[in-house]
Amino acid sequence: MELHKIEKLIEKYFEATTTVAEEETLRTYFSGDDIAPHLEQHAPLFNYFTKAKEERFTKQVPLKPRKNYLKWVSVAAIAVFTVGLYFYQPTPAPVTLADEYTPEEIESAKEAMALLAMNFNKGTEQLNHLEEFEKTTNKFLTKK
Repeated sequence: MELHKIEKLIEKYFEATTTVAEEETLRTYFSGDDIAPHLEQHAPLFNYFTKAKEERFTKQVPLKPRKNYLKWVSVAAIAVFTVGLYFYQPTPAPVTLADEYTPEEIESAKEAMALLAMNFNKGTEQLNHLEEFEKTTNKFLTKK
């Protein structure tokens, strides 16, 4: 086989443009004994594919029988569902204030909240006076 043709085929091979027949030509060339010295570096590549085709797995693979896990999972799901139904307690209806307290107790609580709000408002009014005092004090302290 012409050396020039083999070199072109190797270039095409590394550019991924060879056909199957051209790759077979390269494999037969590199499996022979008369390989050019500058092309010997490519020989292991093409010989690997030839050897890999012949390689076979000869060990015995132990096959375990397939267990029927799906059946047991469905049985467990049904058991959990049944236990859940047995212990299910519906939530009671929301309780209103009228159900818990008498109208007098509710009115008393309203009066207490109104008194608390009134005292809170008085306290916040005093804070407004304090803010005015702070502004005036800062005017005197920042002047030099």
